[in-house]
Amino acid sequence: MDYQFKDIEQKWQQFWADNQTFKVENNSTKPKYYVMDMFPYPSGAGLHVGHPLGYIASDIFARYKRLRGFNVLHPMGYDSFGLPAEQYAIQTGQHPSVTTEDNIATYRRQLDQIGFSFDWSREVRTSSPDYYKWTQWIFMQLFNSWYNKAAGKAESIAQLVEHFETSGSKGIDAVSDEDTLTFTADEWKAFAHNAKQEELLKYRLTYLRESTVNWCAALGTVLANDEVKDGFSERGGYPVEQKKMMQWSMRITAYAERLLQGLDTIDWPEPLKEMQRNWIGKSTGASVKFRISDFEFRNSDKSEIENSKSDFIEVFTTRVDTIFGVTFLVIAPEHELVDALTTPEQKADIEAYITQTKKKSELDRMADTKTVSGAFTGSYVLNPLNGEKIPVWIADYVLAGYGTGAVMAVPSGDQRDYLFAKHFNLPIVPIIDIQNIETEADPTKEGKYINSDFINGLTYKEAAAAVVAKLEEAGAGKAKVNFRMRDAIFGRQRYWGEPVPVYFKDGLPYLISENELPLLLPEIDKYLPTESGEPPLGRAADWKHPEGEYELSTMPGWAGSSWYWYRYMDAHNDQEFASKEAIEYWKDVDLYIGGSEHATGHLLYSRFWNKFLKDLGFVVEEEPFKKLINQGMIQGRSNFVYRLIDAEGHGTNTFVSYGLLADYKTSPLHVDVNIVENEVLNLEKFKKFRAEFENAEFILENGKYICGVEVEKMSKSKFNVVNPDDIIERYGADTLRMYEMFLGPLEQSKPWNTNGIEGVFKFLRKFWRLFHNEQWDFRVSDEMPTKAELKSLHKIIRKVEEDIERFSFNTSVSSFMIAVNELTDLKCSKRTILQDLVIVLAPYAPHITEELWTLLGNPAGSLSYAAYPIFNPEYLVEDEFAYPISVNGKTKMNLSVSLTLEPKDVEAFVLANADVQKYLDGKTPKKVIVVKGRIVNIVV
Repeated sequence: MDYQFKDIEQKWQQFWADNQTFKVENNSTKPKYYVMDMFPYPSGAGLHVGHPLGYIASDIFARYKRLRGFNVLHPMGYDSFGLPAEQYAIQTGQHPSVTTEDNIATYRRQLDQIGFSFDWSREVRTSSPDYYKWTQWIFMQLFNSWYNKAAGKAESIAQLVEHFETSGSKGIDAVSDEDTLTFTADEWKAFAHNAKQEELLKYRLTYLRESTVNWCAALGTVLANDEVKDGFSERGGYPVEQKKMMQWSMRITAYAERLLQGLDTIDWPEPLKEMQRNWIGKSTGASVKFRISDFEFRNSDKSEIENSKSDFIEVFTTRVDTIFGVTFLVIAPEHELVDALTTPEQKADIEAYITQTKKKSELDRMADTKTVSGAFTGSYVLNPLNGEKIPVWIADYVLAGYGTGAVMAVPSGDQRDYLFAKHFNLPIVPIIDIQNIETEADPTKEGKYINSDFINGLTYKEAAAAVVAKLEEAGAGKAKVNFRMRDAIFGRQRYWGEPVPVYFKDGLPYLISENELPLLLPEIDKYLPTESGEPPLGRAADWKHPEGEYELSTMPGWAGSSWYWYRYMDAHNDQEFASKEAIEYWKDVDLYIGGSEHATGHLLYSRFWNKFLKDLGFVVEEEPFKKLINQGMIQGRSNFVYRLIDAEGHGTNTFVSYGLLADYKTSPLHVDVNIVENEVLNLEKFKKFRAEFENAEFILENGKYICGVEVEKMSKSKFNVVNPDDIIERYGADTLRMYEMFLGPLEQSKPWNTNGIEGVFKFLRKFWRLFHNEQWDFRVSDEMPTKAELKSLHKIIRKVEEDIERFSFNTSVSSFMIAVNELTDLKCSKRTILQDLVIVLAPYAPHITEELWTLLGNPAGSLSYAAYPIFNPEYLVEDEFAYPISVNGKTKMNLSVSLTLEPKDVEAFVLANADVQKYLDGKTPKKVIVVKGRIVNIVV
């Protein structure tokens, strides 16, 4: 029977499901290997052909590792909390869980029909209470922990309290808020209960603080930076403004150094590691305090400064040696001292500028390096080393959450400061070039030349050290290591997310009891914020803790994805997030495949949570993912038709073929790629594409309408989305799997182009043909294979093994084609050869190989755990040569002859061949010319 891919694929998908072929145990005498994909958010659109790329690659590797004798964990689940389902709920009133369930069903059907070897018994869903119970539990561990810098790890808050009770705050070196108190043990004991809780909140790894966030009023929620574009929400296009809100945060900054050092221990793409290094942003420099100069506080009482425990503005700089070139300070528009510093004369300008800034996201502010804008507060600070008065400005390129929210501006040493000074006519003071001190500064230059004896003539490092020493002596600064990374905001004002397991009493947060987990999402009447502006959970009736009010924000999208690989290890454990035995067996993820867009989000947060869990002894590895591969994007291949424009400039209903565009005035329109094949438009389907095209007319070339082509991101709006269902219906899942690998290197982006898919499908039919005769009856022989057949087999064994180990899947597909062509030419039907070839191809095309494995007489379903063929290099030793046999100078055939034979023996061997004798037609050769290892020419 010919290759009936539909029947074969449905049969084996059902077999794998019924027999749980890929279910794996948490113990084995085999070595373990853990392969994981970044799990998907189940959107309503389902998968397009770009989505499975990484999944196919990981599945090939997982199947290969099973064949190599590993106990392979290859799970799948769904990151199923998120804003899209909630927005749909707002629009339709349908509960997000219903939408999510429907979307998951679509994803599961699509994933199953591609033939992935997932252990579905371990499926997780972040929106399932039995999963988010443990996300809430991890939050509770963070709340009950602090970071001990002396020990270099997180420890229990109970240990901190014990220290306070015996020694007070003395000897505590913690990552904490800056306004922690100094107290003795007796003073601590005398604190009221609420005072103690307020102080402990300054140490906890998850805590409340006022943060500047991206607030979208229309969506009623805080958005992450990557959810905002040009001041509008990416979803819906609603205005977004910067707003201060009390938010939960997590002290990821406590782990900054460990996150940085850990990058040297993991096998990740270097560009991704560099993104994390830049995001962490370690820099060495100094903290400098610029005391606020006396002035009249007409806009606010001086107590504002006193209440903030600050009569100075602190900056961090990596070039403290340039302090004599500071001519102004710039603080963020959100800086806590802006109101106190703003004089009445400057109030209107400052307020207008702050209003303008609120319309920009942080990313926009950081990215805008060309625009010069700012406003003068009317106040001054004093240079701590020479006492000069320095004006204080606000500007949106300074962010409150980065460093101290203030920078010292040295326009003679920094391009942005220089442009700012020029724009606002501020002084530019030349400073000593301490690295090229040979030439004297010219005192006649415009501005004042600042020279200080104690740094003149020193190297850069010597000067910095000298300045720091002077600052420390004056109590105005100190050396400091700074990190650009900020603590992570951990809250969203929306419904469809994990409830935070916290209630408030007297304005302070307290954890619920562990036996109250999971804290379930309550039912609400609609999914919008309340009329008074509270998050949607504020609508829940009778949703209160016995001792107070529940937290109304929910956890952010990254909460559930920051630990899910551990839940896969022990997915149904209702006593702990994963058992100690399961964690000690699987340890970490050996191979993780997913997109680089998660470099400074999910991947950073996952590393943070993993290190925290290790500190508390819950896990055994410092890093969660040993090896990471970022798959490239499969881009859409858009097609265009060209509408004819009439003399008045209006679009007509006539369309011009691509090759004729030079003769006409036209405008391009995207057309559905699914009605285009090899760039030829299906005219009848086009007329049904839109009602307006029903009577369309066409100017053709050679009787066809040829479409234009452009590579773009796959998008519904561009009509270039290709549904894998359609490909599988036409060619089968094995063809889709191999073709996606064939498109190019895994890590590179490449356009989807169905023009070549027919070749992959023909390859599989040709492979199937090797096992069948002309009548499509299954036929294999038990004859001994020839050297040529063994050579062809062992070439592909070695090639695929090398390619898979280095994740070069595209070159394997080409090699399979070559091997099947060789074996077809050799008319090979030997069981010894074909059975090993089936195993080698199985990771790429699991359905056809399972069927052939069974037809070869092996037990059904055992191919997944067969032994990978052992490569024998002896079969690749070149001891034969296929001599071209020429008769009177014309090549007639090739004939394999041993390279050990001398020319006279080669001549005898060739002339004895029956096919050669046919070409001689009974004639006796006049001469036989043998060039050893090159050619045999017979002259008759």
